[in-house]
Formats: sequence, C-alpha cells, structure tokens
Amino acid sequence: MALQPLYTKISNPAQIGGIETSVLDNGAGRGTRIAWINTGSGLRYKLVLDRAMDIADTFYNQHSLAWLSHSGITSPQPFTERGLDWLRTFNGGLLTTCGLSHVGGPEQDAYGERGLHGQISNIPATIESISQPDPSMGKLDMSITGRMMETRVFGPSLELTRTISGTLGQPVIRIHDAVVNRANTPAPHMLLYHFNFGWPLVDEGTKLLWKGPWQAREGGMNAEIFRDGYDFRTCPAPLDSHSGTGEAVAFIDATPDQNGQCSAGLYNPMLGIAVAMRFQKAELPWLTNWQHWGTGEYVTGIEPSTHPPIGQAKAREQQTLIFLEPGEKRSYTVELEVLSHTDQINELVNRLA
Repeated sequence: MALQPLYTKISNPAQIGGIETSVLDNGAGRGTRIAWINTGSGLRYKLVLDRAMDIADTFYNQHSLAWLSHSGITSPQPFTERGLDWLRTFNGGLLTTCGLSHVGGPEQDAYGERGLHGQISNIPATIESISQPDPSMGKLDMSITGRMMETRVFGPSLELTRTISGTLGQPVIRIHDAVVNRANTPAPHMLLYHFNFGWPLVDEGTKLLWKGPWQAREGGMNAEIFRDGYDFRTCPAPLDSHSGTGEAVAFIDATPDQNGQCSAGLYNPMLGIAVAMRFQKAELPWLTNWQHWGTGEYVTGIEPSTHPPIGQAKAREQQTLIFLEPGEKRSYTVELEVLSHTDQINELVNRLA
C-alpha cells in the first residue's frame, strides 16, 4: 500500500481500515464485547473479546470464509466445563481456541473432571492495548492485545496473553499467544486452534491442503472417509451420513520446511481464492482435519495443536502431556493469509500436493 496517496487524500485512517470495538445489543450474545478489524485489503473479521478473543465472522471481499453455527455468538459461560456443554455455546467462527489444559472429549480420572475442549474459549479478555494504523505517520500495522486467566484457588492457574495483528493493505491475520503458569505448582497444558471454514470458501470441489503422514481417529465413521483410495482432500456434497453427529477426523503429523514452518490451507478454484495457514512445528507439532458435511451444517476444520485432541488422560498415558513449571512460558504464532493471485495459489497447492 503506497503511503503518499494515503497521506494526501484521507483525513481519518478509519476510511481505509483499523480496529473498531463495540458491544452486541441483541440475541444470545447481548452484552458481549466484540472488535471488527478491517485490513483495508478486502479481509475483515470480528473478534469476540469476551470469548478468549476468538475470531467469528470473517470475509474476503464478498466471500465468507468462516463457518457459523446455529447459535451465533453467545455470551461466555466461564463455569461450563462438564460433558458436552461446550457445544451449547460453540459459535464455530473462524477460530475457537481449545485448552488451555485439556483438548479432546469429556473425561474423568484421578486428576479431575474435564469437559469437551476445556474452558479457555468461555473466558473474557482484559484488553491491555489497541494500536491503530496511522498512514500519515508511516504506520500501517495494527494490533489488539488481551489477557485471559484460566484459574482457580490452589491452581492450576494458566494465563493466556493474545495479540491479534495485521497490516493495512495485507489480507493477513497474525495470532501470537503466550501461555504462562502463574501458580506455584506444575500445570498440565494442551492447546488447539480450532479453525472452522465454511461456505462459500468450502464448497464441492474445494481442495484441502496439508502435508504429512496421517491416521484416522479410532472408532466411529472416521475410516469411511480417511482411507486409502478415497479423495478426502476434496470437499464433497453434503452427506446424509453426516447428519446429526456424523463426522470424520484425521490426525496429521505435519511436515515442516527447512525452517521448521508447517503450512496448510484450502483452495476454492471456482472462487479463485485460497487460504494459507502457517505455524511452527516446534510449537504446534500436530494438525487435525475435522470434516462434518451435514446438510445445513457444512464445515471443515484445519486445526494446529500441541497434541491431537485425545484428552489430558490419554496424553498422560502416552507421556506426551506438557507440564509448565511455575513461571514457565510457552509462545505460539499462527498466521493466515488469503491468496488471490494465481502464482501464489499455484505455489501453495504444488508445495502441499
């Protein structure tokens, strides 16, 4: 984005893009704080500040990129942590964060009871800073930072500090997270970025892009889709078998490049756009592909994570569960970019084919 024309032809940077905060005033999300981020590149998206700063509606030009559930945005339910209650307020959206200490189905063991995918997505953020772009001063970057506490007396007490950032003129979302153990004893830690993509980006013929050895999740109908000889990387028409709870899941050991970076994404040849996802293997070694092709509930998830969504108990058994020592911090960065130029798309598709 050239600075000189901007400097001479606009009065207010919001004419091009930036961050606007507000509060929903109707429906199940009434009273919930949000922020609209407009990158000035055709990419704009809504953060739900009261839901771990997760990302809801997301658009590139006229095209929606995210899947939204029937519920839409709901107010947070911080103490809903049993069974499948998490699904009652699962908006979908471009991103729902899972963790910080459990990723997977409901379970109970000697260490406690844990509901589906943990608590963090139901915890409001304390907003610490908003940095707006200022093209007249040569500043095109923008960011918003907030802090969430998944805590209780006697522990565990995990703090997530999240910064969502972008640059005017670039169709890019950058997510930088830091998780710190604020308690005085070691704390279990699991984290999964539940990215949910929907129509029209996801449609019949859309290609799912990732690279690495994979295995179908055990049980259910997972092996009906994730099997040799079936093209599970091309999105199908809605499937009757995926009505209700029908779904298929695969765990992928993502292959990094020489710099340790993993890539994944989607490409819709009819729209001529792709979404590229980038993350570091050392931070997020696993990738999950969730496919739920129900009629009126048509969605796929591409989800980088510290573990497959196997749950805390299974990770303990496998001796892969992460324990953060008191004061220890782990950092994670995920970047999404919308690609609309043929050469960019071809490079991504060929690299991940």
